[in-house]
Amino acid sequence: MNKPLVVLNVVGLTPRLLAHMPRLRAAFSGGFTARLDPVVPAVTCSVQATFLTGETPAGHGIVGNGWYFRDLGEVLLWRQSHALVEGERVWDALRRERPGYSVANICWWYAMGADVDWTITPRPIYRADGRKEPDCYTVPPELHDELPTFPLFSYWGPGAGIASSAWIAAAAVHVMATRNPDLTLVYVPHLDYDLQRFGPSAPQAAAAAAELDATLGPLLDAAAARGATVVALSEYGITDVSRPVHVNRALRAAGLLTVHTQDGMEYLDPFTSRAFAVADHQIAHVYVRDPADVAAVAKLCAELPGVGQVLDESGKAGQGLDHARSGELVLLAEPDSWFTYYYWLDDARAPDFATHVEIHRKPGYDPAELLFDPAGPGAAKGRAAKALVRKKLGMRYRMNVVGLDAGADAIRGSHGLLPPGADDAPVLLCTDPDPAVDRILATDVKSLLLRLAGGAP
Repeated sequence: MNKPLVVLNVVGLTPRLLAHMPRLRAAFSGGFTARLDPVVPAVTCSVQATFLTGETPAGHGIVGNGWYFRDLGEVLLWRQSHALVEGERVWDALRRERPGYSVANICWWYAMGADVDWTITPRPIYRADGRKEPDCYTVPPELHDELPTFPLFSYWGPGAGIASSAWIAAAAVHVMATRNPDLTLVYVPHLDYDLQRFGPSAPQAAAAAAELDATLGPLLDAAAARGATVVALSEYGITDVSRPVHVNRALRAAGLLTVHTQDGMEYLDPFTSRAFAVADHQIAHVYVRDPADVAAVAKLCAELPGVGQVLDESGKAGQGLDHARSGELVLLAEPDSWFTYYYWLDDARAPDFATHVEIHRKPGYDPAELLFDPAGPGAAKGRAAKALVRKKLGMRYRMNVVGLDAGADAIRGSHGLLPPGADDAPVLLCTDPDPAVDRILATDVKSLLLRLAGGAP
């Protein structure tokens, strides 16, 4: 009989925060704790794919949370298809030795279409009239009705908080109790929120860690009751930032980025732009249409305050980012900086999705979605309240609560770079002391999981 293995992806967990999580520390007191060295970019989708395949982005193809799909002419973030991930998954390796090895994926990314036995992932209902309502996608379908409604609006946006992580933890307990998977993957996002809003040095970060510690208690107890080996790890450490860098605005001012206009609103036009950036926390892929422009674009980007490094082809290879999906150039921010996707020069011309939580329409990541517009939070909350009334009445509504430059200026935490020091580095904890190490590469996590599951190291 296989010894169960439970892997908790506790996003943003670092030694600084672990100090405020006595329940989590106690659960691993008989095992070991190691510093975890992530890949670049140290962002959710890339690092998760590395954990599961043992590859860098050059091998698994997940070069960020999104990229420019050259064949479609579109920037797409937060896709769900598992087919985007290249390379052998940890469960593929285990099933070669043990056919029928069972796997549950509870909210890890690229869940849809994955060859696992049970899947739960957030999936809103998009109504024909434009309304968005909370829900989730499950495999098998009947699992859906065994769960309460997924609290989508506490999973991301200004209302993001502990309710979503508590739901995910409870769903994992339910699946373990009713399905008994050999491997259970659980994504726990709570630390992502206040650490980006306020920074890891803020008191809110310590409070979020303590809140999550209490929430994880029943899940840890359920895993222990099954006799499971438990691994808790983090994709990245969030560090303090204070400076947003508007790469696309600089490219536009130089005549390299172009837009098209509809109803007075400007939209990025990848087809006609000579260069544009897909911003993703502290990295940005810069796509340059004409190879003759690459050197000039690299020089322009290198001169921008807040840009730490500009990686060309050799630089991308050195960071494990030499994949066809990467930009011709990749920018790494200075440690106190992060990249916005903003490309408009006049707020009156910004697209309407800019002030909404619209993770699939924005051509880049936008942490300002975690905040009610700092330029007028009271008014933003008032607009949200009116929108909710219209929603309950079955009417169309606009949840335009996100700030533009004021929102970007308020962000105090980001990630994507390798951590500057041990206190802000991600960690890996394991209840089994046998494979103990002081430090582990993200590319070695797959091998560790295989060993813990009794597969080939």
